[in-house]
Amino acid sequence: MNDSTATEKQKKHFWNKRPKKELTVDDITIVDKDMLKRAVGAAALGNAMEWFDFGVYSYLAVTIGKVFFPGGSPAAQLLAAFGAFAAAFLVRPLGGLVFGPLGDRIGRQKVLAITMIMMSIGTFCIGIIPDYESIGIMAPVLLLVARMVQGFSTGGEYGGAATFIAEYSTDKRRGFMGSWLEFGTLAGYLIGAGLVTGMTAAMSTEQLLSWGWRVPFFIAAPLGLFGLYIRLKLEETPAFQKHMEKQEQLEHSKPRLGVLQMLSKYRAQMLKCIGLVLLFNVSNYMLTSYMPSYLTGILGLSELSGLMLVLVVMFVMMPLTLFWGHWNDRLGRRPVIALGAVGIILLAIPCLMLIGSGNLGLVFVGLMILGVLHTCFSGTMPSALPALFATDIRYSALAIGFNLSVSLFGGTTPLITTWLVDTTNNLMMPAYYLMGAAVIGLITVYFTRETANKPLHGSAPAVGTRAEAHKLINKLKLRRQKEKDAAKAAE
Repeated sequence: MNDSTATEKQKKHFWNKRPKKELTVDDITIVDKDMLKRAVGAAALGNAMEWFDFGVYSYLAVTIGKVFFPGGSPAAQLLAAFGAFAAAFLVRPLGGLVFGPLGDRIGRQKVLAITMIMMSIGTFCIGIIPDYESIGIMAPVLLLVARMVQGFSTGGEYGGAATFIAEYSTDKRRGFMGSWLEFGTLAGYLIGAGLVTGMTAAMSTEQLLSWGWRVPFFIAAPLGLFGLYIRLKLEETPAFQKHMEKQEQLEHSKPRLGVLQMLSKYRAQMLKCIGLVLLFNVSNYMLTSYMPSYLTGILGLSELSGLMLVLVVMFVMMPLTLFWGHWNDRLGRRPVIALGAVGIILLAIPCLMLIGSGNLGLVFVGLMILGVLHTCFSGTMPSALPALFATDIRYSALAIGFNLSVSLFGGTTPLITTWLVDTTNNLMMPAYYLMGAAVIGLITVYFTRETANKPLHGSAPAVGTRAEAHKLINKLKLRRQKEKDAAKAAE
């Protein structure tokens, strides 16, 4: 993963390039604050919609297992429900292959509107599928189809949303602005999980099994329409607009790279993306998707107790995600991610011992520690990942790398961990799985270049005001003068 290749030298940061002419204010992107807020809100809303579904599905996994797979044991039902959950991740790379290049060709905003429509349709359809007793084997088949529609659309969602926010943000606050994307994730999950928790408390088991479980999925339709309206009101990102202007000015535009060519040319960056996403999503899905069912199905806690514990942890994680979003702009992306990875390596086993104790207070402490460590990733990754790639291939590369890693390692976490615990009867398997992901993530961080407070690859510096632009120009002039003076002194 050495970045000192000839190819990398040709792609040096705008910040480090020596321009042939003096940099002017017109060369610097001045971000419209109102448009930035709308862009962040629209991107975060789409992510909230996606994770509303994840929260609902994870918290209803036991119920869904009974509705669609009634013939098996409780463990087999849970395994089958998570199997349908994981199946959606198999098609996410296909969604990335379709929507990523499309986003680099026709624009980020248009593709994000398309993915919003598909996500809401897929989620709504789950709510109208008849149960196993009504149509037999077709019930789980239709569930699988609906989940795959969701997975396909999600393949273009996160990469596009992260790219959208990163390209709209100023260089100094890209970390903080990006952290709102994961704030939306937690908010959506919290709303979905909270809704299920309230229904579990208010309804009898019979009501929940007969019709109650469908209600959260029906809510996807109005949420999707609202999100679509917001996204259609947005303009394209400044970075993409400037990129397209440059392409139009060129008489002979360079041919676009094919997927295999891109994977080969940018393999170092793709490997880094996969490694970082592996760390990010294994800890994410372990906490948000697996733990609710682990607490109830494996440890035997009451459903309401298990659901409430994870909900409180999610609530505390929301401001902590913004906290790390702010501080990774100051401390750097690499130190914050490394802190979370080291914390998991050292504390995963103690946390699972606390969770496995069965004492509600100790279970909460174990979950809370894992949640706090995860916010090191959720507050940092939305800004760290887009910075790995240049503007012309950013959406494509991020969508493919992100979804490939999520499909292989993240979304399968509940399924694999459930299988490992069921096969080995070792309740510490989740801790070992987390530690393995943290080791891989830590190695990846070591080989990743710091990008905090720097322009994105292939983009001009981005600031909030003209005064900041003039200040940046003066700073660059001073730097060049110092370089000239140092060169003369060396002669």
